[in-house]
Amino acid sequence: MKAKNAHFDPEELQLLKDFEDGNLRSIRNLETEKKELEQAARSTLQKDRRINIRISSRDLERIQLRAAREGIPYQTYISSSLHKLVAGRLTEKG
Repeated sequence: MKAKNAHFDPEELQLLKDFEDGNLRSIRNLETEKKELEQAARSTLQKDRRINIRISSRDLERIQLRAAREGIPYQTYISSSLHKLVAGRLTEKG
């Protein structure tokens, strides 16, 4: 690898190796691909429904503390957690 004195994380090292080995290829119609991905992201993140739930004060306080540690509003934290759960990226402890 050509980069001396550089500090790369494992993902960056893999990208550099793939580049040097010629395993990366250009995307045809980059602008079209970019627009399609942007639209998919907008559709995925669009919040178009409202719900109301009742939870215990203790649970809400714990959620608010976790959200504060993450530096985000607690409603955003709840929404993100639910999204991760239904997407299979967050699992319940059993």
